[in-house]
Amino acid sequence: MSQATSTDQSTAFSTRGAYVHTGEEFNRDTNYIEDRILRDGDNPQAGEWPVEAGRYRLIAARACPWANRTIIVRRLLGLEDAISLGLPGPTHDVRSWTFDLDEDGRDPVLGIERLQQAYFKRFPGYPRGITVPAIVDVPSGVVVTNNFAQITLDFSTEWSGHHRDGAPDLYPEHLRGEMAAVNKRVFTEVNNGVYRCGFAGSQDAYNNAYDRLWTALDWLEERLAGQRYLMGETITEADVRLFTTLVRFDPVYHGHFKCNRSKLTELPALWAYARDLFQTPGFGDTVDFVQIKQHYYIVHEDVNPTQIVPQGPDLANWLEPHGREALGGRPFGSGTAPDPVRPGERVTAGHNPLYPVQDPAR
Repeated sequence: MSQATSTDQSTAFSTRGAYVHTGEEFNRDTNYIEDRILRDGDNPQAGEWPVEAGRYRLIAARACPWANRTIIVRRLLGLEDAISLGLPGPTHDVRSWTFDLDEDGRDPVLGIERLQQAYFKRFPGYPRGITVPAIVDVPSGVVVTNNFAQITLDFSTEWSGHHRDGAPDLYPEHLRGEMAAVNKRVFTEVNNGVYRCGFAGSQDAYNNAYDRLWTALDWLEERLAGQRYLMGETITEADVRLFTTLVRFDPVYHGHFKCNRSKLTELPALWAYARDLFQTPGFGDTVDFVQIKQHYYIVHEDVNPTQIVPQGPDLANWLEPHGREALGGRPFGSGTAPDPVRPGERVTAGHNPLYPVQDPAR
């Protein structure tokens, strides 16, 4: 997720960024650092870095849906030992995501206070948003890539030598053509569609974004009424990409972004599908609802000037039976569920119905 920029020096270090531009529709900057980490990569200067366990650190804020994808895929594939995880806090100012959850406000591996430092170390004065997820080369401290869509695909393909036993195939070769079309529509109309509603700068821009969003959600409701997962019988990359938007829909997008034709809980197939995934190891156990709400309602000051964070909605219904087993399917295909979340990477107690405050493990 990108930071907005501000030319007002009096607010240079506040959270207030320019997310909404009067009279304009929202257009996401999709120019990312295109470097990749490849199994046969041997030339970082040419943008091809080598796969090497322990060399890289994934910086991924739980609040951000694009970053949440990488946390899920890393966990499903069992890459925890190969790629370490740094977790910025839920809010940031116009300069950068910050490591305010860590002791002394510094990432314990990189030793930096702001993700911006890793970007600037490689690209002095980097002119675009300091976004998460980002992968940082630990020895040099420089950012390698922030191309969120490619990162998770490379986790599946280029990092296969470091997958856990029983890791699912999230990117099956025989489905890649169809999945590309599904992923494109989900990204443009749903993942980014909620932002086009929330950051619309005119009534016409909002109306158009709203209509496009709900056309896509109706299509998904129909598609998922007859099959358990987006691509059929097993979980794939496509489900990860849709889930991180759905899990934020009622807490944030329905109200904050005015995507309010219906709540997710009022869409039978999508709501059951979302609960199915939430209750699947690797999905819901990565979600921090408190950080999600803090991020959107505090950072987007031009959308929510009071920065008041709502207390609702009630989240207990995420654990209700979903009934999707009746559609058949095998969540992990021929693979197995991931191991329980490691203690150091668990969501804070009380921030997720899977981690109640009274959880004795905490």
